[in-house]
Amino acid sequence: MNSPVSLTEIPHNNLYRKGDVFVLFGELFGRGYVTGLLDQAKKAGMEIIGITVGRRDEANRLRALTPEELAEAEANLGGRIINVPAMAGFDLDAPAGEPTPTDLLAPLTLETWETAKLDWAQIERCRAVGVERFKGAVAEIMRELDGMIADGKNVHFAHTMAGGIPKAKVFLVIANRIYKGRGARHMSSQVLLDSDMGKLILQNFDEVSANSFRHLIEGSAAIRARIEKSGGQVRYSAYGYHGTGILIGDDYRWQTYTNYTQGYAKMKLEAIAEEAFAAGIKATVFNCPEIRTNSSDVFAGIELPLLPLLKALKKENGGARAERIWQECESLLSEGHSIDDVLKAIADFQVSDVMKPFYDFNNWPMPNSQGQSDITIETSNAIAQMHKDGKALISDRLSALVVEATGALIFGEVANPSGPVLWLNHDVVAKQINAAR
Repeated sequence: MNSPVSLTEIPHNNLYRKGDVFVLFGELFGRGYVTGLLDQAKKAGMEIIGITVGRRDEANRLRALTPEELAEAEANLGGRIINVPAMAGFDLDAPAGEPTPTDLLAPLTLETWETAKLDWAQIERCRAVGVERFKGAVAEIMRELDGMIADGKNVHFAHTMAGGIPKAKVFLVIANRIYKGRGARHMSSQVLLDSDMGKLILQNFDEVSANSFRHLIEGSAAIRARIEKSGGQVRYSAYGYHGTGILIGDDYRWQTYTNYTQGYAKMKLEAIAEEAFAAGIKATVFNCPEIRTNSSDVFAGIELPLLPLLKALKKENGGARAERIWQECESLLSEGHSIDDVLKAIADFQVSDVMKPFYDFNNWPMPNSQGQSDITIETSNAIAQMHKDGKALISDRLSALVVEATGALIFGEVANPSGPVLWLNHDVVAKQINAAR
Protein backbone atom coordinates (compact mmCIF):
# COMPACT_ATOMS: atom_id res chain seq x y z
CA MET A 1 0.00 0.00 0.00
CA ASN A 2 1.67 3.19 -1.22
CA SER A 3 -0.75 5.73 0.26
CA PRO A 4 -3.63 5.70 2.73
CA VAL A 5 -7.17 5.27 1.43
CA SER A 6 -9.20 7.82 3.36
CA LEU A 7 -12.87 8.00 4.19
CA THR A 8 -13.89 11.53 3.19
CA GLU A 9 -17.65 11.74 3.69
CA ILE A 10 -19.91 10.75 6.56
CA PRO A 11 -21.50 7.33 5.82
CA HIS A 12 -24.87 6.28 7.18
CA ASN A 13 -26.09 2.90 8.36
CA ASN A 14 -28.52 1.36 5.90
CA LEU A 15 -28.10 -2.25 7.01
CA TYR A 16 -28.48 -2.88 10.72
CA ARG A 17 -31.88 -2.85 12.35
CA LYS A 18 -33.45 -3.84 15.65
CA GLY A 19 -32.80 -7.49 16.47
CA ASP A 20 -29.61 -7.79 14.40
CA VAL A 21 -26.55 -9.08 16.24
CA PHE A 22 -23.35 -7.30 17.28
CA VAL A 23 -20.54 -9.65 18.37
CA LEU A 24 -17.64 -8.10 20.27
CA PHE A 25 -14.62 -10.31 19.60
CA GLY A 26 -12.43 -9.16 22.46
CA GLU A 27 -13.32 -8.33 26.03
CA LEU A 28 -14.44 -4.81 26.96
CA PHE A 29 -12.00 -3.23 29.41
CA GLY A 30 -12.09 0.41 30.54
CA ARG A 31 -11.86 3.25 28.06
CA GLY A 32 -11.15 2.30 24.47
CA TYR A 33 -12.17 2.71 20.88
CA VAL A 34 -14.86 0.04 20.71
CA THR A 35 -17.11 1.83 23.21
CA GLY A 36 -18.11 4.27 20.45
CA LEU A 37 -19.02 1.45 18.06
CA LEU A 38 -20.83 -0.43 20.80
CA ASP A 39 -22.95 2.63 21.56
CA GLN A 40 -24.01 2.80 17.91
CA ALA A 41 -25.02 -0.87 17.92
CA LYS A 42 -27.10 -0.35 21.05
CA LYS A 43 -28.80 2.72 19.58
CA ALA A 44 -29.75 0.64 16.53
CA GLY A 45 -31.37 -1.94 18.81
CA MET A 46 -28.91 -4.74 18.04
CA GLU A 47 -28.47 -7.70 20.35
CA ILE A 48 -25.05 -7.54 22.02
CA ILE A 49 -22.97 -10.68 22.45
CA GLY A 50 -19.42 -10.70 23.75
CA ILE A 51 -16.60 -13.08 24.57
CA THR A 52 -13.95 -13.14 27.26
CA VAL A 53 -10.20 -13.52 27.14
CA GLY A 54 -10.51 -15.41 30.42
CA ARG A 55 -8.35 -15.03 33.49
CA ARG A 56 -5.15 -16.65 34.75
CA ASP A 57 -5.02 -18.59 38.03
CA GLU A 58 -2.08 -18.63 40.44
CA ALA A 59 -0.26 -21.13 38.22
CA ASN A 60 -0.93 -19.00 35.08
CA ARG A 61 -3.47 -21.53 33.80
CA LEU A 62 -6.19 -19.94 31.68
CA ARG A 63 -9.72 -20.27 33.08
CA ALA A 64 -13.25 -19.10 32.36
CA LEU A 65 -14.87 -16.29 34.35
CA THR A 66 -16.41 -17.07 37.73
CA PRO A 67 -20.15 -16.38 38.08
CA GLU A 68 -19.32 -13.08 39.80
CA GLU A 69 -16.82 -12.05 37.13
CA LEU A 70 -19.26 -13.04 34.37
CA ALA A 71 -22.08 -10.98 35.88
CA GLU A 72 -19.79 -7.95 36.17
CA ALA A 73 -18.49 -8.35 32.61
CA GLU A 74 -22.01 -8.71 31.18
CA ALA A 75 -23.19 -5.63 33.06
CA ASN A 76 -20.21 -3.70 31.69
CA LEU A 77 -20.92 -4.92 28.14
CA GLY A 78 -24.67 -4.56 28.26
CA GLY A 79 -25.16 -7.99 26.72
CA ARG A 80 -24.48 -11.70 27.04
CA ILE A 81 -20.97 -13.15 27.15
CA ILE A 82 -19.92 -16.58 25.89
CA ASN A 83 -17.78 -17.76 28.79
CA VAL A 84 -15.05 -19.59 26.85
CA PRO A 85 -11.58 -18.14 27.52
CA ALA A 86 -10.14 -16.88 24.23
CA MET A 87 -6.85 -15.21 25.07
CA ALA A 88 -4.75 -14.67 21.96
CA GLY A 89 -0.96 -14.91 21.98
CA PHE A 90 1.37 -17.65 23.13
CA ASP A 91 3.65 -16.00 25.71
CA LEU A 92 2.25 -18.19 28.52
CA ASP A 93 1.74 -21.37 26.48
CA ALA A 94 3.98 -24.44 26.29
CA PRO A 95 3.78 -28.18 25.86
CA ALA A 96 3.19 -29.90 29.20
CA GLY A 97 6.22 -29.69 31.47
CA GLU A 98 8.16 -27.33 29.20
CA PRO A 99 9.02 -23.64 29.75
CA THR A 100 6.83 -20.90 28.25
CA PRO A 101 8.30 -17.97 26.29
CA THR A 102 7.79 -15.82 29.40
CA ASP A 103 9.84 -18.37 31.37
CA LEU A 104 12.62 -18.07 28.76
CA LEU A 105 12.67 -14.28 29.24
CA ALA A 106 12.68 -14.40 33.04
CA PRO A 107 16.48 -14.77 33.48
CA LEU A 108 17.29 -11.80 31.23
CA THR A 109 18.72 -8.67 32.83
CA LEU A 110 19.56 -5.16 31.65
CA GLU A 111 23.12 -6.39 31.13
CA THR A 112 22.25 -9.53 29.14
CA TRP A 113 18.98 -9.01 27.20
CA GLU A 114 20.48 -7.36 24.14
CA THR A 115 22.79 -10.27 23.27
CA ALA A 116 20.82 -13.15 24.83
CA LYS A 117 19.81 -15.92 22.42
CA LEU A 118 16.49 -17.68 22.82
CA ASP A 119 15.61 -21.29 22.02
CA TRP A 120 13.59 -20.78 18.83
CA ALA A 121 12.65 -24.44 18.50
CA GLN A 122 11.09 -24.24 21.96
CA ILE A 123 9.36 -20.97 21.10
CA GLU A 124 7.89 -22.52 17.95
CA ARG A 125 6.50 -25.43 20.01
CA CYS A 126 4.94 -22.90 22.39
CA ARG A 127 3.50 -20.93 19.51
CA ALA A 128 1.90 -24.06 18.05
CA VAL A 129 0.31 -24.86 21.42
CA GLY A 130 -1.00 -21.29 21.78
CA VAL A 131 -2.43 -21.16 18.26
CA GLU A 132 -4.21 -24.52 18.64
CA ARG A 133 -5.59 -23.46 22.03
CA PHE A 134 -6.95 -20.21 20.57
CA LYS A 135 -8.41 -21.86 17.46
CA GLY A 136 -10.06 -24.46 19.68
CA ALA A 137 -11.61 -21.71 21.80
CA VAL A 138 -12.86 -19.91 18.69
CA ALA A 139 -14.46 -23.13 17.43
CA GLU A 140 -16.23 -23.67 20.76
CA ILE A 141 -17.38 -20.03 20.82
CA MET A 142 -18.77 -20.31 17.30
CA ARG A 143 -20.69 -23.49 18.13
CA GLU A 144 -22.38 -21.68 21.00
CA LEU A 145 -22.86 -18.48 19.01
CA ASP A 146 -24.50 -20.35 16.13
CA GLY A 147 -27.42 -21.23 18.38
CA MET A 148 -27.81 -17.60 19.47
CA ILE A 149 -28.27 -16.05 16.01
CA ALA A 150 -31.48 -16.64 14.08
CA ASP A 151 -31.62 -17.02 10.30
CA GLY A 152 -31.94 -13.79 8.34
CA LYS A 153 -30.26 -11.58 10.93
CA ASN A 154 -27.44 -9.23 9.99
CA VAL A 155 -24.30 -9.81 12.05
CA HIS A 156 -21.38 -7.51 12.83
CA PHE A 157 -18.20 -9.04 14.24
CA ALA A 158 -16.08 -6.30 15.85
CA HIS A 159 -12.49 -7.45 16.39
CA THR A 160 -10.70 -5.57 19.17
CA MET A 161 -7.80 -7.82 20.15
CA ALA A 162 -4.45 -6.04 20.37
CA GLY A 163 -1.20 -6.03 22.32
CA GLY A 164 0.75 -9.06 23.44
CA ILE A 165 3.66 -7.81 25.54
CA PRO A 166 5.01 -10.68 27.68
CA LYS A 167 5.19 -10.02 31.41
CA ALA A 168 8.97 -9.92 31.69
CA LYS A 169 10.41 -7.61 34.33
CA VAL A 170 13.34 -6.55 32.17
CA PHE A 171 11.01 -5.44 29.37
CA LEU A 172 9.21 -2.97 31.64
CA VAL A 173 12.49 -1.13 32.17
CA ILE A 174 13.36 -1.28 28.46
CA ALA A 175 9.89 -0.04 27.45
CA ASN A 176 10.19 2.92 29.80
CA ARG A 177 13.44 3.91 28.13
CA ILE A 178 12.14 3.46 24.58
CA TYR A 179 8.78 5.17 25.06
CA LYS A 180 9.56 7.62 27.86
CA GLY A 181 13.34 8.00 27.99
CA ARG A 182 15.10 11.30 27.27
CA GLY A 183 18.75 12.17 27.11
CA ALA A 184 20.94 9.50 28.70
CA ARG A 185 17.85 7.41 29.50
CA HIS A 186 16.82 7.16 25.83
CA MET A 187 16.94 3.75 24.17
CA SER A 188 16.63 2.94 20.48
CA SER A 189 13.56 0.95 19.52
CA GLN A 190 15.58 -0.68 16.74
CA VAL A 191 17.98 -2.19 19.28
CA LEU A 192 15.00 -3.93 20.87
CA LEU A 193 13.64 -5.20 17.54
CA ASP A 194 17.05 -6.56 16.53
CA SER A 195 17.32 -8.60 19.73
CA ASP A 196 15.87 -12.08 20.23
CA MET A 197 13.52 -10.69 22.87
CA GLY A 198 12.23 -8.11 20.40
CA LYS A 199 11.72 -10.74 17.71
CA LEU A 200 9.71 -12.85 20.15
CA ILE A 201 7.55 -9.87 21.09
CA LEU A 202 6.85 -9.11 17.41
CA GLN A 203 5.73 -12.73 16.91
CA ASN A 204 3.36 -12.45 19.85
CA PHE A 205 2.01 -9.12 18.53
CA ASP A 206 1.25 -10.91 15.24
CA GLU A 207 -0.76 -13.60 17.01
CA VAL A 208 -2.74 -11.19 19.18
CA SER A 209 -3.36 -8.22 16.87
CA ALA A 210 -3.41 -9.83 13.42
CA ASN A 211 -3.76 -13.60 13.27
CA SER A 212 -6.66 -13.57 15.73
CA PHE A 213 -8.62 -11.66 13.05
CA ARG A 214 -7.93 -14.45 10.55
CA HIS A 215 -9.05 -17.07 13.08
CA LEU A 216 -12.26 -15.08 13.65
CA ILE A 217 -13.03 -14.86 9.93
CA GLU A 218 -12.24 -18.52 9.28
CA GLY A 219 -13.90 -19.76 12.46
CA SER A 220 -17.18 -18.01 11.68
CA ALA A 221 -17.39 -19.32 8.10
CA ALA A 222 -20.29 -21.70 8.84
CA ILE A 223 -22.30 -18.96 10.57
CA ARG A 224 -21.53 -16.56 7.70
CA ALA A 225 -22.70 -19.11 5.11
CA ARG A 226 -25.94 -19.82 6.99
CA ILE A 227 -26.73 -16.14 7.56
CA GLU A 228 -26.08 -15.17 3.95
CA LYS A 229 -28.09 -18.13 2.63
CA SER A 230 -31.05 -17.03 4.79
CA GLY A 231 -31.00 -13.42 3.56
CA GLY A 232 -28.81 -11.73 6.16
CA GLN A 233 -25.39 -10.16 5.81
CA VAL A 234 -22.18 -10.48 7.82
CA ARG A 235 -19.57 -7.76 8.36
CA TYR A 236 -16.21 -7.69 10.12
CA SER A 237 -14.40 -4.64 11.46
CA ALA A 238 -11.02 -4.30 13.13
CA TYR A 239 -9.02 -1.43 14.60
CA GLY A 240 -5.74 -0.51 12.99
CA TYR A 241 -3.23 2.22 13.62
CA HIS A 242 -1.08 3.23 10.66
CA GLY A 243 -0.76 6.96 11.27
CA THR A 244 -3.51 9.40 10.34
CA GLY A 245 -3.93 12.72 8.56
CA ILE A 246 -4.02 15.79 10.79
CA LEU A 247 -3.63 19.51 10.22
CA ILE A 248 0.01 20.49 9.87
CA GLY A 249 -0.10 24.16 9.00
CA ASP A 250 -3.23 24.57 6.88
CA ASP A 251 -3.13 21.17 5.21
CA TYR A 252 -4.06 17.65 6.28
CA ARG A 253 -0.94 15.52 6.22
CA TRP A 254 -0.23 11.95 7.22
CA GLN A 255 1.81 11.60 10.40
CA THR A 256 2.37 8.98 13.05
CA TYR A 257 3.47 8.33 16.60
CA THR A 258 7.04 6.99 16.74
CA ASN A 259 8.04 4.34 17.61
CA TYR A 260 4.90 2.30 17.20
CA THR A 261 6.38 -1.15 17.76
CA GLN A 262 3.05 -2.87 17.07
CA GLY A 263 3.00 -1.36 13.57
CA TYR A 264 4.27 -4.53 11.90
CA ALA A 265 1.35 -6.52 13.33
CA LYS A 266 -1.09 -3.81 12.24
CA MET A 267 0.18 -4.09 8.66
CA LYS A 268 -0.35 -7.85 8.83
CA LEU A 269 -3.89 -7.15 10.10
CA GLU A 270 -4.46 -5.00 7.01
CA ALA A 271 -3.18 -7.77 4.73
CA ILE A 272 -5.62 -10.26 6.29
CA ALA A 273 -8.52 -7.86 5.63
CA GLU A 274 -7.37 -7.35 2.05
CA GLU A 275 -7.21 -11.11 1.47
CA ALA A 276 -10.71 -11.60 2.94
CA PHE A 277 -12.18 -8.68 0.95
CA ALA A 278 -10.76 -10.09 -2.27
CA ALA A 279 -12.56 -13.36 -1.48
CA GLY A 280 -15.90 -11.54 -1.15
CA ILE A 281 -15.91 -11.26 2.65
CA LYS A 282 -16.71 -7.75 3.89
CA ALA A 283 -13.84 -7.27 6.36
CA THR A 284 -12.44 -3.79 6.96
CA VAL A 285 -9.62 -2.45 9.10
CA PHE A 286 -10.22 1.13 10.21
CA ASN A 287 -7.05 3.10 10.91
CA CYS A 288 -8.16 5.57 13.56
CA PRO A 289 -6.45 8.61 15.07
CA GLU A 290 -4.40 7.70 18.12
CA ILE A 291 -6.09 8.55 21.42
CA ARG A 292 -5.37 8.24 25.10
CA THR A 293 -6.49 4.86 26.47
CA ASN A 294 -5.45 2.69 29.40
CA SER A 295 -3.00 0.87 27.13
CA SER A 296 -1.73 3.80 25.05
CA ASP A 297 -0.70 5.88 28.05
CA VAL A 298 2.58 3.94 28.17
CA PHE A 299 3.62 5.93 25.06
CA ALA A 300 4.72 9.41 26.16
CA GLY A 301 3.53 12.05 23.72
CA ILE A 302 1.05 9.83 21.92
CA GLU A 303 -1.64 12.43 22.60
CA LEU A 304 0.10 15.24 20.69
CA PRO A 305 -1.50 14.54 17.26
CA LEU A 306 -4.92 14.79 18.93
CA LEU A 307 -4.59 18.48 19.70
CA PRO A 308 -4.74 19.84 16.10
CA LEU A 309 -8.25 18.35 15.98
CA LEU A 310 -9.32 21.61 17.60
CA LYS A 311 -8.28 23.41 14.40
CA ALA A 312 -9.97 20.80 12.23
CA LEU A 313 -13.27 21.32 14.06
CA LYS A 314 -13.31 24.95 12.93
CA LYS A 315 -11.99 24.19 9.45
CA GLU A 316 -14.75 21.63 8.75
CA ASN A 317 -17.68 24.05 8.94
CA GLY A 318 -17.49 24.22 12.70
CA GLY A 319 -20.32 26.09 14.34
CA ALA A 320 -21.73 26.27 17.82
CA ARG A 321 -20.52 22.82 18.81
CA ALA A 322 -16.94 23.53 17.74
CA GLU A 323 -16.99 26.78 19.72
CA ARG A 324 -18.37 24.98 22.75
CA ILE A 325 -15.63 22.32 22.57
CA TRP A 326 -12.97 25.04 22.33
CA GLN A 327 -14.41 26.73 25.41
CA GLU A 328 -14.55 23.44 27.32
CA CYS A 329 -10.92 22.73 26.47
CA GLU A 330 -9.77 26.25 27.30
CA SER A 331 -11.41 25.93 30.73
CA LEU A 332 -9.03 23.05 31.50
CA LEU A 333 -5.98 25.32 31.19
CA SER A 334 -4.45 27.18 34.08
CA GLU A 335 -4.53 30.98 34.28
CA GLY A 336 -2.17 32.59 31.82
CA HIS A 337 -2.45 29.83 29.22
CA SER A 338 -4.74 29.57 26.21
CA ILE A 339 -5.61 27.16 23.40
CA ASP A 340 -3.42 29.30 21.16
CA ASP A 341 -0.44 28.52 23.43
CA VAL A 342 -1.15 24.80 23.13
CA LEU A 343 -1.51 24.96 19.35
CA LYS A 344 1.67 27.00 19.00
CA ALA A 345 3.60 24.38 20.96
CA ILE A 346 2.20 21.69 18.66
CA ALA A 347 2.95 23.72 15.52
CA ASP A 348 6.56 24.29 16.59
CA PHE A 349 6.88 20.56 17.27
CA GLN A 350 5.39 19.60 13.89
CA VAL A 351 7.65 21.79 11.75
CA SER A 352 10.89 21.04 13.59
CA ASP A 353 13.65 19.59 11.46
CA VAL A 354 13.79 16.61 13.82
CA MET A 355 10.20 15.57 13.02
CA LYS A 356 10.10 16.13 9.25
CA PRO A 357 11.72 12.77 8.31
CA PHE A 358 8.95 10.94 10.18
CA TYR A 359 6.19 12.15 7.82
CA ASP A 360 6.98 9.49 5.21
CA PHE A 361 4.13 7.00 4.88
CA ASN A 362 6.20 4.42 3.03
CA ASN A 363 8.86 4.24 5.75
CA TRP A 364 6.40 3.39 8.54
CA PRO A 365 7.02 2.18 11.18
CA MET A 366 10.31 4.01 11.63
CA PRO A 367 12.56 3.48 14.65
CA ASN A 368 12.74 6.28 17.17
CA SER A 369 15.71 8.61 17.57
CA GLN A 370 17.02 10.47 20.57
CA GLY A 371 16.18 13.86 19.07
CA GLN A 372 12.66 12.75 18.17
CA SER A 373 12.06 11.21 21.61
CA ASP A 374 13.39 14.28 23.38
CA ILE A 375 11.23 16.79 21.49
CA THR A 376 8.11 14.59 21.71
CA ILE A 377 8.36 14.05 25.45
CA GLU A 378 9.39 17.65 26.17
CA THR A 379 6.43 19.01 24.17
CA SER A 380 4.05 16.59 25.88
CA ASN A 381 5.29 17.60 29.33
CA ALA A 382 5.16 21.33 28.51
CA ILE A 383 1.54 21.10 27.35
CA ALA A 384 0.53 18.99 30.36
CA GLN A 385 1.95 21.69 32.62
CA MET A 386 -0.34 24.28 31.01
CA HIS A 387 -3.35 22.48 32.54
CA LYS A 388 -4.97 23.11 35.90
CA ASP A 389 -5.08 19.39 36.66
CA GLY A 390 -2.75 16.74 35.27
CA LYS A 391 -5.65 14.28 35.38
CA ALA A 392 -8.02 16.48 33.35
CA LEU A 393 -6.32 17.15 30.02
CA ILE A 394 -7.57 18.52 26.71
CA SER A 395 -6.42 15.25 25.16
CA ASP A 396 -8.85 13.35 27.40
CA ARG A 397 -11.79 15.42 26.18
CA LEU A 398 -10.72 15.08 22.55
CA SER A 399 -10.17 11.32 22.97
CA ALA A 400 -13.79 10.91 24.10
CA LEU A 401 -15.01 12.89 21.08
CA VAL A 402 -12.89 10.82 18.68
CA VAL A 403 -14.19 7.56 20.16
CA GLU A 404 -17.77 8.75 19.68
CA ALA A 405 -17.13 10.00 16.13
CA THR A 406 -15.19 6.97 14.89
CA GLY A 407 -17.87 4.67 16.30
CA ALA A 408 -20.48 6.42 14.17
CA LEU A 409 -18.23 6.48 11.09
CA ILE A 410 -17.36 2.78 11.32
CA PHE A 411 -20.98 1.77 12.00
CA GLY A 412 -22.14 3.67 8.95
CA GLU A 413 -19.34 2.53 6.66
CA VAL A 414 -19.46 -1.21 7.40
CA ALA A 415 -23.01 -1.36 6.05
CA ASN A 416 -21.46 -1.01 2.58
CA PRO A 417 -17.69 -0.85 3.04
CA SER A 418 -15.73 0.80 0.26
CA GLY A 419 -12.57 -1.20 0.90
CA PRO A 420 -10.60 -3.49 3.21
CA VAL A 421 -8.41 -0.77 4.77
CA LEU A 422 -9.65 2.76 5.44
CA TRP A 423 -8.15 5.75 7.22
CA LEU A 424 -10.30 7.95 9.45
CA ASN A 425 -8.36 11.21 9.33
CA HIS A 426 -9.07 14.37 11.30
CA ASP A 427 -11.10 15.93 8.48
CA VAL A 428 -13.87 13.30 8.47
CA VAL A 429 -13.66 12.88 12.25
CA ALA A 430 -14.19 16.64 12.67
CA LYS A 431 -17.12 16.55 10.23
CA GLN A 432 -18.74 13.78 12.29
CA ILE A 433 -18.18 15.61 15.58
CA ASN A 434 -19.65 18.80 14.15
CA ALA A 435 -22.64 16.88 12.75
CA ALA A 436 -23.48 15.36 16.14
CA ARG A 437 -24.96 18.55 17.50
